[in-house]
Amino acid sequence: MEMVKHNYTTKPEPLRCTGRIEPLDLQFSLAMIFAIEEINNSSKLLPGIRLGYQIHDSCAAVPMAVKVAFQLTNGLDPVFYTGDNCLQSGMVIAVVGDSGSTPSISISRIIGSFNIPQVSHLATCACLSNKQQYPSFFRTIPSDQFQAIALAKLVKQFGWTWIGAVRSDSDYGNNGMASFLATAHKEGICVEYSESFNRFHPQSRIQRVADVIRRSTAVVVVAFADLGEIRLLMEELSREPSPPRQWIGSEAWVTHPDMLKFTLCAGAIGFGIPQSEIPGLRDFLLDLSHTKVAASPILTEFWEDAFNCRLKRKNAATDKKLCNGSEDIQKLQSPYTDTSELRFTNMVYKAVYAIAHAIHNAVCQETNSTTQCDKLSRIESKQVLTQLKKVNFSQNDYHVSFDANGDPVTTYELINWQKSKSGSLEFVAVGYYDASLPVGQELHINKNLTWMQGTTHVPVSVCSDSCPPGTHKVLQKGKPICCYDCIPCPEGEISNATDSTDCFLCPKELWPNAERDTCFPKPVEFLSFTEVLGIILTAFSVIGACLAIITGTVFFRHRTSPIVRANNSELSFLLLFSLTLCFLCSLTFIGAPSEWSCMLRHTAFGITFVLCISCVLGKTIVVLMAFKATLPGSNIMKWFGPLQQRLTVVSFTLIQVLICTVWLVVSPPFPMKNLTTYKDRIILECALGSLVGFWAVLGYIGLLAVFCFVLAVLARKLPDNFNEAKFITFSMLIFCAVWITFIPAYVSSPGKFTVAVEIFAILASSFGLILCIFAPKCVIILFEPEKNTKKHLMNKKE
Repeated sequence: MEMVKHNYTTKPEPLRCTGRIEPLDLQFSLAMIFAIEEINNSSKLLPGIRLGYQIHDSCAAVPMAVKVAFQLTNGLDPVFYTGDNCLQSGMVIAVVGDSGSTPSISISRIIGSFNIPQVSHLATCACLSNKQQYPSFFRTIPSDQFQAIALAKLVKQFGWTWIGAVRSDSDYGNNGMASFLATAHKEGICVEYSESFNRFHPQSRIQRVADVIRRSTAVVVVAFADLGEIRLLMEELSREPSPPRQWIGSEAWVTHPDMLKFTLCAGAIGFGIPQSEIPGLRDFLLDLSHTKVAASPILTEFWEDAFNCRLKRKNAATDKKLCNGSEDIQKLQSPYTDTSELRFTNMVYKAVYAIAHAIHNAVCQETNSTTQCDKLSRIESKQVLTQLKKVNFSQNDYHVSFDANGDPVTTYELINWQKSKSGSLEFVAVGYYDASLPVGQELHINKNLTWMQGTTHVPVSVCSDSCPPGTHKVLQKGKPICCYDCIPCPEGEISNATDSTDCFLCPKELWPNAERDTCFPKPVEFLSFTEVLGIILTAFSVIGACLAIITGTVFFRHRTSPIVRANNSELSFLLLFSLTLCFLCSLTFIGAPSEWSCMLRHTAFGITFVLCISCVLGKTIVVLMAFKATLPGSNIMKWFGPLQQRLTVVSFTLIQVLICTVWLVVSPPFPMKNLTTYKDRIILECALGSLVGFWAVLGYIGLLAVFCFVLAVLARKLPDNFNEAKFITFSMLIFCAVWITFIPAYVSSPGKFTVAVEIFAILASSFGLILCIFAPKCVIILFEPEKNTKKHLMNKKE
């Protein structure tokens, strides 16, 4: 459109359209005429009533669209008309158009006040579904709201979460992109950039948008743009090609034949209006004689532009040759003559038939299988508006109806730009989108797709690669949610899904594997008979028990010898028996804890050791009493004879039995799973139950040991040639040293090593007793029999 400059001193010139006529728009106009003529010749639809029409060019500009709207409402002389009724003023009862959303909005705001229905074949802006603002607007093309949802689902289908977005700076582009971005955000799709531009913007603005696309990291570009804008952008990108981009197009350009020349868009996909057929339309379009062309300024302009010649008329361009009549429109390759798909043209065809059915329902009635129409009544536009809301018919297998918002049932074809055998690009339908299907089943892809640069591999367009299981996403500061780092899960936590936002703790008895994507049962740990440490301790326990038994055997075979009889052989045998039990009780600490083993291990240990210390204590007292008994006038041994010795051992032992009994009754030891010492494994151990009971058992043993040690120290220098007290002193010294060091080692040792420390203390103290007390005697019995005499034992040391 030629822009008018106002100087506010003279009346401005009328608005005029400039530039070449679009062949496709001319096809739309003639398709409307074709449909009207079909209706006028029909005996079923509006019989006896002829429809007329006016055709106006809005130049896709708001000022001209407003001017046309006022012309229609005021009944001014039409630019092009046919039919007798069109000569009357004020007879416009419906409007087909406009081809753009912005002009349609302008027209609807004017004619809507007069209840004149408007049915557009190309205005897709979702805003036009608002019946409060546009009460008389209808359309045969789906709303962009549905296309936006379809595009978002398409992007999500192929896992693209990082995209670029460009749009026309118009109602179509801005509203359509806004709907798309809102839906994309819900689908977890992020937008690196969103640029708008218009054909009326300076070239620098187009260049800036092209540079943004070239520099971006997003491989996928969604273009919600009009044909005019996207054509300018592609021309700019063709001058300095950008890295390969996967283009996702809206219906306004993704099926337009003129766009196939841009090879940089190879592999583009998008949703288009389903292709269709209109019988007889091609013959009607090609029925252009020279006389008919010369009679119409519009057809003349088209003819001269298509064949690059001029007809004989005044003010004709002189730089073109004269048309000589050899021009054959049958051979013309032009969008005007291309009827292979008829996507948008069918929308015009359906719009005309929708208006005709509305008029038919307003003035005609079916009686006795015949149709009677009131030809004389004046038809009001409001009647047509009311009936348009109710239309529901099929024409050439194309269903036509409108919902409460004036929108049709939404169906799209999924179009892919693929190379043909000849090497040129062509449109290939590879699927469809049907909004009437259940949620999640709307999009269907039934053919293989070709992607950018003709590849068959789906391109990847993400800001960050997917986080594998075992990691979680941490957003990068200042960037969209699709840009993140993959951080390994903390210790003890896992993530078992791709792109997890959080890790979660394993249950207490489970622990992550090395990859931290699965929880496995924690290994159960206890001091086992099969592991090296368990085998060593078991071996020493058995060796100690065998040593005690062998010593007992030696003593039994030499029980009549002086060295065995010298110091109460009965206590010696009882001591060897208790030492055997001490060695064997350490075996109860090895293996998986159970209720009986937990109670047995501590009580058996406590009782056998008290029995052992009691015997040692008895032997020490015997040594002291024996020395006192050699003094003149002393008869002390009668107070500490064999009976008293037995009672002493039994009394000391019964006290420990009583302590253990109270412990077992009040709060006995029990098996437990220790989940706190180690995070990655379970320690099976015996809980002490009552700490007081445990330390009472140990304390009592310690008290007897100290008492025994003190007595042994006092008797260590008695002047006998063989003084047993000094050997008891050494054994008690080892015993006390072992158990004093046992306490901190026991408290600080983790897991199964706690048990190992306790076993070691039992074995060490037991070996100390048997080696210090019995080894010297066995050496004399077996290897120095000359010293095993009463005379030698009774001799005093010098």
